[in-house]
Amino acid sequence: MFGVVRRRVASGSPSPWLLGQSVQKIRSGLSVSARVSSTVEKEIASGGCGFVRNFCNITPGCGINSKAMSVVFHPRSAAVRTWGRSFSSDSGDTVDVVVPPLAESISDGTLANFLKRPGDRVNADEPIAQIETDKVTIDVSSPESGVILKFLANEGDTVEPGNKIAIISRSADATHVAPSETTSEKAAPQPTQKVSEEKKAPKVETPPAKEKPKAPPATLSSPTEPQLPPKERERRVPMTRLRKRVATRLKDSQNTFAMLTTFNEVDMTNLMKLRSDYKDAFVEKHGVKLGLMSGFVKAAVNALQHQPIVNAVIDGDDIIYRDYIDISIAVGTPKGLVVPVIRNADTMNFADIEKQINAFAKKANDGTLSIDEMAGGTLTISNGGVYGSLLSTPIINPPQSAILGMHSIVSRPTVVGGNVVPRPLMYVALTYDHRIIDGREAVFFLRRIKDIVEDPRRLLLDI
Repeated sequence: MFGVVRRRVASGSPSPWLLGQSVQKIRSGLSVSARVSSTVEKEIASGGCGFVRNFCNITPGCGINSKAMSVVFHPRSAAVRTWGRSFSSDSGDTVDVVVPPLAESISDGTLANFLKRPGDRVNADEPIAQIETDKVTIDVSSPESGVILKFLANEGDTVEPGNKIAIISRSADATHVAPSETTSEKAAPQPTQKVSEEKKAPKVETPPAKEKPKAPPATLSSPTEPQLPPKERERRVPMTRLRKRVATRLKDSQNTFAMLTTFNEVDMTNLMKLRSDYKDAFVEKHGVKLGLMSGFVKAAVNALQHQPIVNAVIDGDDIIYRDYIDISIAVGTPKGLVVPVIRNADTMNFADIEKQINAFAKKANDGTLSIDEMAGGTLTISNGGVYGSLLSTPIINPPQSAILGMHSIVSRPTVVGGNVVPRPLMYVALTYDHRIIDGREAVFFLRRIKDIVEDPRRLLLDI
């Protein structure tokens, strides 16, 4: 019904009487069950900006909502144009840089560092700061081109989406910009702190002079006590949010799962020969090198299809069997451990797996992995062999039930056909949740991986 009022006002009639008459018609056309709690309050805005009406929300057969609805009519305007820029607050000549939305499951982050300084000129969408969350590092970009006037937050502060961290001037000159408030605030307390220390100094000097003679008897009474290094040779550095998140998840995993690890030894001769024979043709056709990781991923997929309980997980009093296979690949970075996920690995070939692993490795080193790329997963593969690890017991990555550990390849003597020959061998480990996976299934799973890696032809024949 309010559409009648809009059409008549938009036609160009500026008469408030016409608007009031239309409202009266609307009110008279309502059913008896609809009740109106307040009369229409009429206000006509000066300067030709339109007519404003406050209407109560009317619901047939029920009471009236106490909140009023404001309707604005623009009889002379053909269209109203509005615009805005994400993550910025416009205040005339200056623009506020605010923290963008982090992620659906992340409410705050730590302001890791500023990439620019006050007085620097920046372009639109140029990163000026980095925010570290529990999983990823997010860049905060400049909403517009201009000069950074000052910073409104300090490095190490906890910030939330929408918080202002900097002010940018569109017209300021880069050579005539005052330093940020944060730097002045840091510099200002220093003189006061020195004055306060000087005032307290006379009071503190007298007691240690009396206590110094009492110290030697304590050292003489226990000459065998170890001499600890002085505190000046120690450094205390706060943990990053990613490191704290990894520490929390690993400890929770240790406290939740009944973890048990089983081991086996794999002869890498045939898989390494396969890579050596076809590495040039593989690169020429697919544009990526053939590595050993893709062979272990294919072997793990086949083993999960033979032992689906390893792909399952406990949820309360239930067991969830997952009919999809997502393989997580543990990647170590300078900032901490990240675990990107290869989705639907059972539908991928060797080339697809190698391309995905290379893409994840590049993103992990650049710190550009997204949260979606690290969420989920049904089995994790950790390759400690790239660092020279000979043997380890990996920790399960929740909410999974097992993790496969690869290690370094070492030439060791082994018996082949009754003869002792040197062979490239690798120890593999499977840590599993003994609450859901029995030892029988775990050993069969690891044995299946051993059989496929030692003879990759089994993948072609499905035996």
